[in-house]
Amino acid sequence: MPSFRRRDSVIDADRVEEMTADPDRPTDAEQARALAEEAEAEAAEADALAAAARARARAARLRREALEVDTDTAAGAAAVEAETPADGVAAEDEQSAAVELGTEEAQDVDAPRKRRTLRLRPTKFGVAVAAIIVAILGAVAGLAASGYMIVEHRNADKIRQQTAEYSAAARQSVVTLMSLDFNNAEADVQRIIDNSTGQFKSDFESQAADFVKVAQDSKVVTEVTVNSTAVESMSDDKAEVLVAAASRVTNTAGANQEPRTWRLSVSLEREDGQIKMAKVEFVP
Repeated sequence: MPSFRRRDSVIDADRVEEMTADPDRPTDAEQARALAEEAEAEAAEADALAAAARARARAARLRREALEVDTDTAAGAAAVEAETPADGVAAEDEQSAAVELGTEEAQDVDAPRKRRTLRLRPTKFGVAVAAIIVAILGAVAGLAASGYMIVEHRNADKIRQQTAEYSAAARQSVVTLMSLDFNNAEADVQRIIDNSTGQFKSDFESQAADFVKVAQDSKVVTEVTVNSTAVESMSDDKAEVLVAAASRVTNTAGANQEPRTWRLSVSLEREDGQIKMAKVEFVP
C-alpha cells in the first residue's frame, strides 16, 4: 500500500515566510484607527479655527457698537459677555482667541463703559445751565405775576372810577328831578327832560305842561339834599343806584320848610357820552 508523505518543503517555506515577515509593519486595524484619529484631529483643528474666527468677528462687532452706539452700562456689559461654547474644545479655543486679541480689545470694550459712567456725573456746565434755566423760569413767573397784578390794579381802578361816576350822576339826577322853583318852573322841567332818556323821558315830556302849571299855581319851592348813594350793579353803559335824600317844601297849601326823607332807585344809562336817568322809583 503506497504511503503519502506531506511535502515539508512547501509547509516549511510558508513558515519561513511568516517568520521572515516585517514585525514593525502595521496591521489593517491599526491603519484604520490611525486614519480615524487623524480625521478627528483635523476636525478638531477646523472647529478651533472656526471658534477663533467667531471670537474675532464678535470682538470687531463689539468695538464697532462701542464707537457708534452710546448705550447704558448694563447693555455694554451684556454685549461684552461671550456665549459659553457647547463643548470643552470650543471653549478652550475661544478662550485662547480672546487672549490673542490682547489688551487693546479689552480697553476698547471698557472705554465706552467708562465714558458712559462719566456722562452720568453732573458737570459744572450742566449745573450752570440748570441754574440759568431756573433763573429764567423765575423771571418769567415774576413777570407773569407782575402782569397779573397790573391788570387787577387797572380793573380795580376802572371799577372805582365807574362807581364814582355813576354815584355822582345819580346824585345830580335826584337833585334835578326833585328841586323845583315855581318862578323857574319851565326851566326846571326842561332840565329834567334834558337829563332823561328812554321811556322815562317820553312820559315826562308828555306831562311837562301840566307839571309846570301845578308848580306855578301852588307856588312850590323844593330844596333837596342827597345824603348817600350806593351802586347796586353797573356795567360800562348802565347802572342801578340807590339814593337816600331829604327835601324841604314850601307851598301855598301850608307846607313851610317841612323836611321829608326819600329813598329812590335810579336807573342810569349812558347816552352820547352823558349819563342820564332812564327810570326812577320810590322805595320804602
